Amino acid sequence: MMDWTDRHCRFFLRQLSQNALLYTEMVTTGALLHGDTARFLRHSAAEYPLALQLGGSVPADLAACAKLAQEADYNEVNLNVGCPSDRVQNNMIGACLMGHPQLVADCVKAMQDAVSIPVTVKHRIGINGRDSYAQLCDFVGTLRDAGCQSFTVHARIAILEGLSPKENRDVPPLRYDIVAQIKRDFPDLQIILNGGIKTLEQCQEHLQTFDGVMLGREAYHNPYLLAQVDQQLFGSLAPALSRLEAMQSMRGYIAAHLAEGGSMHHITRHMLGLAQGFNGARRFRQLLSVDIHQTSEPLALFDQAAQLLQGR
Repeated sequence: MMDWTDRHCRFFLRQLSQNALLYTEMVTTGALLHGDTARFLRHSAAEYPLALQLGGSVPADLAACAKLAQEADYNEVNLNVGCPSDRVQNNMIGACLMGHPQLVADCVKAMQDAVSIPVTVKHRIGINGRDSYAQLCDFVGTLRDAGCQSFTVHARIAILEGLSPKENRDVPPLRYDIVAQIKRDFPDLQIILNGGIKTLEQCQEHLQTFDGVMLGREAYHNPYLLAQVDQQLFGSLAPALSRLEAMQSMRGYIAAHLAEGGSMHHITRHMLGLAQGFNGARRFRQLLSVDIHQTSEPLALFDQAAQLLQGR
């Protein structure tokens, strides 16, 4: 979710669900330790519960970043061992680390020794050349022995040569059965399912087997899906926000961002998915993706777009 789940996106998604755990974009240890640390860690308390997702493979660097996460009041720190892009592979980050379970275990232990907040791992069910169930068990078991108790598992292998990151989200087949077998073989671990989940009905079905489910791009492209999460998955009795109420809940936040010299587009680009499947949806998206760059009165344009959500 690089360049997607920034702090503005997370603030918006939090309006829709008070309970879902939100994740940052993956931040590399190099960027955090040697770049604009404050920018990468910046968030609002309104985003909690919130996990910082890290990319890296040097135990000492990951431990230092985990400490920064804890000091910044993140609720969890997550190590990404699932990203298949060439760019991160070249820096020993992401899915290629599944070929080095002991190194990942060393990273996890270093992070856990440095902080008291949960340290979790997100990974695939394998990579090309290391995709047997026995090798997956070896990976999970090695990390468990290092102290990791929570695994978010994308139910596809990653093919590290010849496929783009997008193709790696579609071409390798989903194998929920493999992740279910991991849960049976490691019953004491928290196993969270990721990959191909698009509806809350599917979430409810998978929660019969798994300890949690992760929604990725579907939650971004169709954010209103989250409006019923608290009611359907967390037992909340509070009424769900309408699309219009979700839109209006962002107006004050946007006004404050504009007052700081920011652009409304920084925020509303994450809100385009509110408009789907009704007359006026296309005009809503045009206002916030095209007209927004031509207006001198962004809040007036925002209000015009909101009117299209009346009754939605």
